[in-house]
Amino acid sequence: MVHEKKFKAAKHPLSLRIYWMANLVVSCLFATSAIVRLVTVDGARLEISLRVDDVFSLVNLPLSAFLFLVAMKGSTGIQVIRISDVVRAYQCLSNDRTLSPYAYASFLSKTVWFWMNPLLNRGYKTPLKLEDVPSLPIEFRAEKMSELFQSNWPKPEDSSKHPVGLTLFRSFWKHIAFTGFLAVIRLAVMYIGPMLIQSFVDFTSRENSTPYEGLVLILILYLAKSVEVLSVHQFNFHSQKLGMLIRSSIITSVYKKGLRLSSSSRQTHGTGQIVNHMAVDAQQLSDLMMQFHPIWLMPLQVAAALGLIYNYVGLSALAALLGTTLVFIFTLFRTKKSNSFQFRIMTSRDLRMKATNELLNNMRVIKFQAWEEYFGNKIQQFREAEHGWIGKFLYYFAVNMGVLTTAPLLVTVLTFGTATLLVQRVSGCDGHYAVEIKDGKFSWDDADGSVALRVEELEIKKGDHAAVVGTVGSGKSSLLASVLGEMYKISGKVSVCGSIAYVAQTSWIQNATIQENILFGLPMNREKYKEALRVCCLEKDLEMMEYGDQTEIGERGINLSGGQKQRVQLARAVYQDSDIYLLDDVFSAVDAQTGSSIFKECIMGALKNKTILLVTHQVDFLHNVDSIMVMKEGEIVQSGKYDELLKAGLDFGALVAAHESSMEIAESRDKGDDDTAQSPKLARIPSKEKEKSTEKQPQDQSKSDKDKAKLIEDEEKETGSVNLKVYKHYFTEAFGWWGVALMLAMSLAWILSFLAGDYWLAIGTAEDSVFPHSTFIIVYAIIAAVVCVVVMIRSLLFTYWGLKTSQSFFTGMLQSILHAPMSFFDTTPSGRILSRVSTDILWVDISIPMLTNFVMVAYFSLVSIFFVTCQNAWETIFLLIPLFWLNNWYRKYYLASSRELTRLDSITKAPVIHHFSETIAGVMTIRGFRKQNLFSQENIDRVNASLRMDFHNNGANEWLGFRLDYLGVVFLCISTIFMIFLPSAIIKPEYVGLSLSYGLALSSLLSLTITMTCSVENKMVSVERIKQFTNLPSEAPWKIADRSPPQNWPSQGNIELNNLQVRYRPNTPLVLKGVSLSIQGGEKIGVVGRTGSGKSTLIQVLFRLIEPSAGKIIVDGINICTVGLHDLRSRFGIIPQEPVLFQGTVRSNIDPLGLYSEEEIWKSLERCQLKDVVAAKPEKLEASVVDGGDNWSVGQRQLLCLGRIMLKRSKILFMDEATASVDSQTDVVIQKIIREDFADRTIISIAHRIPTVMDCDRVLVIDAGLAKEFDRPSRLLERHSLFGALVKEYSNRSA
Repeated sequence: MVHEKKFKAAKHPLSLRIYWMANLVVSCLFATSAIVRLVTVDGARLEISLRVDDVFSLVNLPLSAFLFLVAMKGSTGIQVIRISDVVRAYQCLSNDRTLSPYAYASFLSKTVWFWMNPLLNRGYKTPLKLEDVPSLPIEFRAEKMSELFQSNWPKPEDSSKHPVGLTLFRSFWKHIAFTGFLAVIRLAVMYIGPMLIQSFVDFTSRENSTPYEGLVLILILYLAKSVEVLSVHQFNFHSQKLGMLIRSSIITSVYKKGLRLSSSSRQTHGTGQIVNHMAVDAQQLSDLMMQFHPIWLMPLQVAAALGLIYNYVGLSALAALLGTTLVFIFTLFRTKKSNSFQFRIMTSRDLRMKATNELLNNMRVIKFQAWEEYFGNKIQQFREAEHGWIGKFLYYFAVNMGVLTTAPLLVTVLTFGTATLLVQRVSGCDGHYAVEIKDGKFSWDDADGSVALRVEELEIKKGDHAAVVGTVGSGKSSLLASVLGEMYKISGKVSVCGSIAYVAQTSWIQNATIQENILFGLPMNREKYKEALRVCCLEKDLEMMEYGDQTEIGERGINLSGGQKQRVQLARAVYQDSDIYLLDDVFSAVDAQTGSSIFKECIMGALKNKTILLVTHQVDFLHNVDSIMVMKEGEIVQSGKYDELLKAGLDFGALVAAHESSMEIAESRDKGDDDTAQSPKLARIPSKEKEKSTEKQPQDQSKSDKDKAKLIEDEEKETGSVNLKVYKHYFTEAFGWWGVALMLAMSLAWILSFLAGDYWLAIGTAEDSVFPHSTFIIVYAIIAAVVCVVVMIRSLLFTYWGLKTSQSFFTGMLQSILHAPMSFFDTTPSGRILSRVSTDILWVDISIPMLTNFVMVAYFSLVSIFFVTCQNAWETIFLLIPLFWLNNWYRKYYLASSRELTRLDSITKAPVIHHFSETIAGVMTIRGFRKQNLFSQENIDRVNASLRMDFHNNGANEWLGFRLDYLGVVFLCISTIFMIFLPSAIIKPEYVGLSLSYGLALSSLLSLTITMTCSVENKMVSVERIKQFTNLPSEAPWKIADRSPPQNWPSQGNIELNNLQVRYRPNTPLVLKGVSLSIQGGEKIGVVGRTGSGKSTLIQVLFRLIEPSAGKIIVDGINICTVGLHDLRSRFGIIPQEPVLFQGTVRSNIDPLGLYSEEEIWKSLERCQLKDVVAAKPEKLEASVVDGGDNWSVGQRQLLCLGRIMLKRSKILFMDEATASVDSQTDVVIQKIIREDFADRTIISIAHRIPTVMDCDRVLVIDAGLAKEFDRPSRLLERHSLFGALVKEYSNRSA
């Protein structure tokens, strides 16, 4: 029936039906025979004649008749339901992977793990790949666990203090109860072996013992040990399975919670800390399941042991009780202290992970500023704090283990000594309004509720285009956040009618292809897709890219320019075809031509019938909108149409005036002649033609080339056995080979001291012992003391060795990552690095030293058992040889698959972490588009992919463990036959007890040793993975001792480029194609060009983030490629395109290295227009800056970055769209400050605002990687030029 249910068979198999029919015929014959015998035999002989089989035949007849009727009918009564109806919710899962055999395995197959055979067989023949591992059974998948967890979450009225624990118990109580039942069975049978030892000793001592008694004892031993082996491994498997299900529930629930977190909660916890919950805490909770039942079973276990002792030594058992109680109290107090250490470890690890995540997310800026050492030291400090607590925890653990290891011996001494003396937004449609806010008060912090935004009344009609303007920090982005529901609403009403599309000020791009980013989960509609590309001006960009819209975008969009990222975001929004569009400063990162085109074709074209709320600093677009809102200090101070607001003056008048004054420069240079400049269309033609003639790749480009140019490479994975060099690297990292020799010597001393104790016990308790009781106890006590000292010294030495090794590994990996070139971070998802610095380091910190410790002792224990058993029953050596051979064969067979499963498990964990980090970064966009379900499903798919490795690895572990243990049981029973049937002259009765106690240990120890050896090899995969990141290719040296430039370099600021050629990687096209130019010291150079033309690349190569492919860069007579990177980067100043702030304070952000006085910092803040904002905060310079600077507006972040440069006062300053996110008024002020403060400095400024570059000494126009024009702005405007076209477009675009 079970079999048929699994296979959903509607009919019984034909062979089974024939058997049932034949069975009735045979049963009738046997029943007839029984009745005849019953009738014919007389009463006196009836009892003898009516045999057992006669009774069985009579009882079997009705059953056979029933089965005959079932066979005739043929139907099983099972209704077949199509699998598609059952698993419709799981259609997203890959259909090409087979379901795990566990899902349809028989009871016997599940009992002894036959269902693992196909996978292990495949793994033994060839290394396993991802596609070889079957998918999880449906009932164990992440979506089921997520639903189960949510359905059992306590209701608010329950007011549970521990909601997570309660939910887990409600969800998995059946699993917990079943594993508890298995643990009780294990406990019930584990003492039968020790109880039988005395019986065996008595049996060999008695002269009148019969072979029948011996065989009965052996049969009881065999049955008891078989049940114990089965219950132990079923308990392990189901506990690990339970742990896996809990981990799945926690990860999916934490992910969903991450999608719902408020802004203040995200700032409080940070990505690193939440990643830690998913990667480490969930794993530790999973591991707890193996230790859960032994905790409450311990009193029962102790009671049973004391009962056994009492049975043998009487009242002396009270001494054993006293000893056990003392050990228990000692352990309890130590465990409490140990728990506090674990809490400190987790807190320190959270801080380290936060800092590491921040480092990885902002590595480009850190390298620009040459701050790697500062951030490296910061992470190292957190690591040292964490390592210190791990050290305390492990030393405590070592002492505890030392006490627990020696406790049995001490309790034995005490017992015999005593014996001697005694002998857990409103949304709706109302009328014609798409967005409506009334009496709204909003806060970013849902804890203190300080008002950050006040909106008395805001009404935007359906189909209206509304603009929001204001100075930096006035609350423009906050207004959009309040509409999205991202701010905490203190009071008022917010109504949103229709679906929302949101384009963030800071671009959020997924690590996927351009097409996947634009579709964003929707099916492909080719016509709509092409229109989205056209209106967002992406067609030319895609032509320039080798693989068009199939180009893979790196993490955080690293291989796209700022403007390209912004336009991909906009195309994503356009393709969604939503009702309401919230656009946050979408023109800040694009040039004038592109900006004008997007406004006409996209805003006023494709989206003309949509409701738009546009935050912008581009005053010249404001004539065309239906209404304008002017913001100041978190309030809407003016609203109306352009002309109305202009007449009213006030704040809007000031913004327009500032814009017009900046435009005067452009207009004064522009002669107004239509024929003096090419049209924007003409300006694009040369580059397009050039692109077609030189760079366009053939359409039939081979797939191998495409693979070569893949940006994010698949993660490197070793195959086959873990290389012996990895073991050597690990074991000799701390103290070389001397350390290994010392550990082996201490392990040998441990085993010899234990052997001495056991032999002395056997000799001293023999019937013919010649030693007085007092002598026996004194010698035994001395041996026990020696054992205690050896065990404790060894435990502490092992702990110190493990700690030193793990710290050495972490430091090596951190330094390797810090020295890696920028290309490594561009092509490596942060999840891969985070998985190594979280999970892999956790294994190296704690698990590997412990496992290595146990394995070393286990091997020496095996040798000691071999010695004792062979000494007392030498015949068993013939059994030991095949036993060891079989164990080794099973080990090799199992390891071939298990090792690859562990590697695949490590590889499939990183995408879960990477996807979560990416989600948290773009959570406002995801929520704005209402795509939470799509991203939750992606998380579930990735969790399932990871857990299927875990599940089958656990199955493989128990497959091996069961077989090895069962072999041990068979060996033990055969050995016992030898021992009890040999004459007492050959084997003494006291040694039968010693040999049996060692033999009992052997049956489990051999399996444990092999399993632990395999675990060490599996965990060594973590060392292998860390080693991969310890030997990364390094960028050029930070400092070159004999090539340090002079202290005042660069003193003039002269820059010369000779035929500069740059490509991002060897197999990609040139980005800069032979740029040659000369810049004089003190010159102000403006760099302009279309988005993606190579402007930002020019700055990156000057900082050597990318090394030149050909050509030279000479700064003040020195070739920059000959000096150390820190010597170069620290002498230049840069304000990058994306303003980056780090977690800390205003002071730590503006002066991370602590080089400047407070007075200098305040002066710098005053010059960059932030003094009043910072002074208004209670903490002043110590005011908090959260992870990513999310509690400051983007404009304020850009001003803070400007403040850093004000302090640094470099001779050469690079500005990459430094004022893109500030309003025209602030831009004018900043430009004035830069002109005054950096009058004698060389400035290279990339800008899309033409007024910003109009007062530059010269302008460089870059187009398609070529320096097309380089001259004074006035001269360029006098003739036909690309620059002239840009100025013309910028001047006229308001029209």
